[in-house]
Amino acid sequence: MAKPPLIRRATRALLAAVATAVLTSGLLTATTTISQAATQGPCDIYAADGTPCVAAHSTTRALYGNYNGPLYQVTRASDNATKDIGLLSTGGYADAAAQDSFCASTSCVVSVIYDQSGKGNKLTRALRGHWPGPAEGGNDNLANAVEAPVTVGGHKAYGVYVAPGTGYRNNNTNGIATGDQPEGMYAIFDGTHFNGGCCFDYGNAETTGNDDGNGTMEALYFGNSKGWGWGSGPGPWVMADMENGLFSGVNRGLNAGDPTVDHRFLTATLKGGPNKWAIRGGNAQSGGLSTYYSGVRPNDSGYNPMKKQGAIILGIGGDNSNTGVGTFYEGVTTSGYPSDATENAVQANITAAGYSSATTGTGTLTPGSRVSLKATTAPCCTSHYLHRNAADSTVGIAAVNSSSPAADKADATWIVRSGLANTSCLSFESAGQPGQFLRHRNLQLYANTDGGGSFVQDATFCPTAGNSGTGQSFKSVNYPTKYVRHYKYAAYIASNGGSNAWDSTTSWAQDTSWLTATPLT
Repeated sequence: MAKPPLIRRATRALLAAVATAVLTSGLLTATTTISQAATQGPCDIYAADGTPCVAAHSTTRALYGNYNGPLYQVTRASDNATKDIGLLSTGGYADAAAQDSFCASTSCVVSVIYDQSGKGNKLTRALRGHWPGPAEGGNDNLANAVEAPVTVGGHKAYGVYVAPGTGYRNNNTNGIATGDQPEGMYAIFDGTHFNGGCCFDYGNAETTGNDDGNGTMEALYFGNSKGWGWGSGPGPWVMADMENGLFSGVNRGLNAGDPTVDHRFLTATLKGGPNKWAIRGGNAQSGGLSTYYSGVRPNDSGYNPMKKQGAIILGIGGDNSNTGVGTFYEGVTTSGYPSDATENAVQANITAAGYSSATTGTGTLTPGSRVSLKATTAPCCTSHYLHRNAADSTVGIAAVNSSSPAADKADATWIVRSGLANTSCLSFESAGQPGQFLRHRNLQLYANTDGGGSFVQDATFCPTAGNSGTGQSFKSVNYPTKYVRHYKYAAYIASNGGSNAWDSTTSWAQDTSWLTATPLT
């Protein structure tokens, strides 16, 4: 039953006062942080203003103060068994230890992200759309469950790490806005993990898996694509994906009011109603929200009125375009157009939740770990590491040490990821340029973002015992006789003998053997 107007106005005033008090107080004690996060959630705040959550997804915490159900489900590789991952307490934080125990000595993927709203709008593997995914049948991959560790309220948790080809979807939803109905949404993303691919989205999309025309979706986008619209600076930007357009404001192309934002934890909001919409954002660890655009629908045909279809997507575009990357921690969709005061109060709840980076493993080949790969060939190269060349994105070896410039150390450090084409193997993401992966092209090694085609195969390598008897060697998944090799300080995939100069048998075993060293940064 709707609240009378006087009560709704009073509720808005209270929410605005709470948000202002929290945001202007400067600091919250640790006790206050944990208490607030445990006693109410973002969806309680939305509900108090008459714009209730109709979808609420999180792998890190409860989004209602009284929620005590599962957050997500993991499926392990060893026996295909599944386990629901719940909470440490009602309204609290994820039970990451349950995942760690269940997935010990094997790997797991996030197979379901449950909906806490009670509407049943859970997210599962995105099936083949207009653009096929890399999994069987053209479906999308599921996220490796351990690749986005985080701490929330002092408790370990995991986010959803979206590599190219990863996607989640629900085409049969309940209560999600359709047509020109009003809605709001927010998401917390990793502001340092992005690319220019299309499209890392969360929100409302087509139920068909196709591009059904302008205005058929309304979703948060995060990345630095300039294919349709962009903001000021180099990006990334929070934008709205309304189909056939990533909008940073009323115009196609540049809208200077939409700034580059790269907070480690980023709050992004989007809301839309009849001939109005807004995007806002801020640091999910402190401070308030800034309004990047608020006004009428884009000045292009097909966006007023909107023709939203009411599916929910995560990590992909409405037509299953799946070359974007990003990391998702929590997000909701509301019924109705939330007030700025309500969103400000939600932001205060988010900052009070206590997101912080987790300490990850180092020097191992476990997904999520950071490593530097040290050459073993003596006498030339034992102080050299596999290194991204900033000038042209080629990869070679370079002498780098703890006294080297920070950029050089970052370019000689790699984040281990589950194999993009085969989760039994590995991929290596550049620590210096997140979103770029070690890949071969014409047999030479580069650090590139996903440009489609054979990228996921080219960026996947299977570790083996070192060919020289030392360290590890890395076999190309799509050229299984070829291994990662340094040759004359450049890097290739190379066979032990062949027509290319870098296939030379001289020191091949040593050149293809690497030590997994403590990361340089």
